Order: sequence, then structure tokens, then C-alpha cells
Amino acid sequence: MHVPPPHIHCAWGLLFLFFMASPFPAAQAEEKAEEKPEEKWQVSFTPSYLSGDYGQGSTTTITYLPLSFQRLFRDGDISLVIPWVSLTGDCSVTLLSGVPNVTSGQCGEPHPQRGRKKRASTPDPIVTNSGLGDIVLRGRYYVLDEGVGLPEIAVTARLKIPTADADKGLGTGEFDEGFGIEMTRTLVGDWVGFVDAGFTFIGKPPGIDLRNQWYYDVGLGYNFTKALTASLYYEEWRALLDGFQNPQDLLFSLGYTHSPALRMNLSTQIGLSDGAPSYGLTGGVSVRF
Repeated sequence: MHVPPPHIHCAWGLLFLFFMASPFPAAQAEEKAEEKPEEKWQVSFTPSYLSGDYGQGSTTTITYLPLSFQRLFRDGDISLVIPWVSLTGDCSVTLLSGVPNVTSGQCGEPHPQRGRKKRASTPDPIVTNSGLGDIVLRGRYYVLDEGVGLPEIAVTARLKIPTADADKGLGTGEFDEGFGIEMTRTLVGDWVGFVDAGFTFIGKPPGIDLRNQWYYDVGLGYNFTKALTASLYYEEWRALLDGFQNPQDLLFSLGYTHSPALRMNLSTQIGLSDGAPSYGLTGGVSVRF
């Protein structure tokens, strides 16, 4: 298992102490801000469009159309995500649980330069492939409610089922399993802080050495009203291939609760490194019943 570098441990320690020491009264933001529901269902549709060259010298565009079925419990939830994917590029980028990652592959066969950055002298053809993406099963359980001096803490688990066609570059064709932790803490007034982290065991497709992947994000949210929340996150995750820059980005999101049954969200993503998309746009709607 990969151990994050010491500077990440230090950052996590400072952030955790900051959350634990904050003296302000408890509250929550976005979905975490709401009173935990009685048993209910939620259906969500959150299409995304992503574009970037990922440091490969050729632009890859991705349309990701996930339909999510979620069972909400008082102390957690379980989700099943079924996506449709369309990817245009040279097959150097592959989706893992809906997140683009550089794999330097080639559709349908191993690539002689897998594991190294591509050279512009031999560009690969641009192709468009579409189809069912990898189905993802996710679970979350709240282990601690936010209280005086304490953040809200939830643990998460995730299983990626390889239903995407690896020959089309829509997935790796292997199972991935992951776990994580989410912390939310009211800071001052209507400001809220977020810290999430996790680790994913990446399946090993033949002919390519993909590394296991850690990830984390740090965010700050503001509740303009009980219905409208804005958030800004810094995100980073480990590159799958040795020698590549870790993907890093900024994510700005707006969440609006029209009614207890209808929620909407909009977000934009700006890449900060070669491993991340240059930009991304996501919009979505969720219905509870």
C-alpha cells in the first residue's frame, strides 16, 4: 500500500486540529447540512463535460452521463451509479469511477509507450467511443454527528464494477475497491469547512502497471440562504502511472434546494496540473421520494 508523503500527513494533522478546535456551534452544509432523513429514495442525473490534453499533446473530451439510484437511511446511504460515457481522444485517458486518469493506453491493444509520456513524433489517431461506463456501488455511514468542538465524520466505501468496454478505452476492465473518510465542520457564521480523503485499490489490467491511488480534497462553503450554498474545493489525487504529475484542480459548486423533494446543482472544474482536465462542467438534478 502506498503511504502518502510526509507533507500530506502534516497537512492532514493541521486541518484535523483546526476542525476539532473550532468553538462555533454545530451546523451542516449542502447534503451534509440537512437533517438526516428517514428512509427515502433519491434518483439523480448529473451529466458532465470534461476537456483537456492531460499533458499528452492531444485533446481528450469526455461526456459522462450518470444515473444514480440512492437509498437514504438515517445514518447513511447506499448508491448505485449507472453511467453512459462518450470519449473522444487518442485513448491515453481512461475513466475510473467517472474520474479521468492518464493511462497512456491504446484502444484494443497494449501501447508500446505505456508507463511513459508520449512523444509528439508518433501521434495516435483520434477516435470517438461510446457505451455503458463502469457501474459504481457506493456506501456512506455517519459515525459522528457534529457537536461542540467536533466535526461531523462519515466513512465511505466504493466498488467499481468493470462494465465499461476496455477495448474502447472506456474503462480498465478490472474491479477497483476503495474506502474514505469525510469531515464537515461549521466554522463561523454561515461558513463551513470540508475535508475528504480516501484510498483506492486499482485493478491491474494486462500489459500496464497502474498504481493504487490516494486522493484528498479541502473545501470551504458558504450558506447564502437555507436553500443556496456555494463551495470551493482544492482536489488532488495520485497519478496512476509512475513519472506523471498528480492531477490537481479547483472545483466551484452551487447547490440549490428547491424543496425537500427537488434539489439542483451546478459546478465548474479548473485544472491546475497536466494530469487534470483543463476544464469541466457539471449540472444535475435530484428527486427524493
